[in-house]
Parts: sequence; structure tokens; C-alpha cells
Amino acid sequence: MDICVLSEKTFAHGSFFLNARPVGGLRMIDGLQADDKIIAVLESDLAYGQLKNIGDVPSGLVDRLRHYFLSYKQLPAEAPRKVEIVDVYDQAEAMDVITRSLMDYKQKFG
Repeated sequence: MDICVLSEKTFAHGSFFLNARPVGGLRMIDGLQADDKIIAVLESDLAYGQLKNIGDVPSGLVDRLRHYFLSYKQLPAEAPRKVEIVDVYDQAEAMDVITRSLMDYKQKFG
């Protein structure tokens, strides 16, 4: 599961734990597989910490996230990838996606 955490802070790498709150997500299809991207905010972040739902995130930022996730895997020398974002969903749906992902993980790995 991929989680993009909005924050005013700069992080040099991703190998650490933090407290983040999901606010929504992007229902992404990569090839023929679901590849949802959860959008969360860093708890107590000065710029984003007060956001509760995807509707609170500035629309321009959601557009930038959509563009990034549609293009970040595409290498210049490769054939175009079949990637699409079919929905932008709210905090309740994001929590459901996370819950189902945890259930899938437990079923597969115990």
C-alpha cells in the first residue's frame, strides 16, 4: 500500500515511522491491477495538520498528485504504461481501503 503524506517538512528518505491521518485517496489502475494511493496528512503539521478530508486539500494540490502518480513510473525509453486514476475518494473510503489491505496482508502472511 502506498501512502503519500502531506507535510510542510522535507524528508530525505522514507525509512522511518510517523503519525499521519488519512484524508482520502486516488483509485489508480496500473495495467490491470488496483494500485490505490492513500493521501494522508502529518499529524500536527502546521500547513496540513488541520485537514480532515480530501475536500479540504487544495484542488491544485490534488491535481499535482494526480499528475505525479500518472507519470512517475513512465521511463522515457519505454513504451507508454496503461495507468489511470478512476476516482478520488474521501477519508471514509480511504479507511476502508486501508482496512481491506490489512485483511489481505494478514490472510496472505499471517
